[in-house]
Amino acid sequence: MLLKKSLYRTAAVVGVWGVLQSAGAGTLQLQVQDKNGKPLPDAVVFLESAEAKAAAKPLKGVEVAQIARQFKPAVTVVTPGTAVLFPNNDTVRHHVYSFSPAKTFELKLYAGVPANPVVFDKVGVAVLGCNIHDNMVAWVLVVDTPHFGHTDAQGKLTLNDVPNGSYKLRTWHATLPTGAPAAEQAQAVGASPATVVVKLAGSSS
Repeated sequence: MLLKKSLYRTAAVVGVWGVLQSAGAGTLQLQVQDKNGKPLPDAVVFLESAEAKAAAKPLKGVEVAQIARQFKPAVTVVTPGTAVLFPNNDTVRHHVYSFSPAKTFELKLYAGVPANPVVFDKVGVAVLGCNIHDNMVAWVLVVDTPHFGHTDAQGKLTLNDVPNGSYKLRTWHATLPTGAPAAEQAQAVGASPATVVVKLAGSSS
């Protein structure tokens, strides 16, 4: 009887391992272009699915600093529930705010590091500003997936270890009109690497 139970357990482990192997993961190599067909740096590309949503967990250690009267980085991507710190590294005080539907908040005039981070718990784009310095602007993009990234200076991005399956591939850039949704197209991920070119209408490099 003990031998039979041991065999059953071994078979179960082998069965699970076989499922994991057959599920597999793939690679997407992306080239994002602006409306004129030029490479688009710092575009955000992400893959959505029910499985991706279930796998998304809050990120840790995320900061949007104020340096030389600018937000650094200008574009930040997080998953729902992520707490973001806004340290002020300038010698002047800042007043950080967002009135966006995705996140409305206000950090009144301060220096140093605020006592509490801001938790971004709703999917969408939050536009950040400073009430004191009108030239300061940044974006926090909240996505329901762990599969995302930014394009490089040549408009290129590689997403590795993406579980095989069917997704919505979405692309966003800060030059899109305010409130415009991320572009969307169907995308399958399989065992073989795939190369995808995205031309983002309404954007400019």
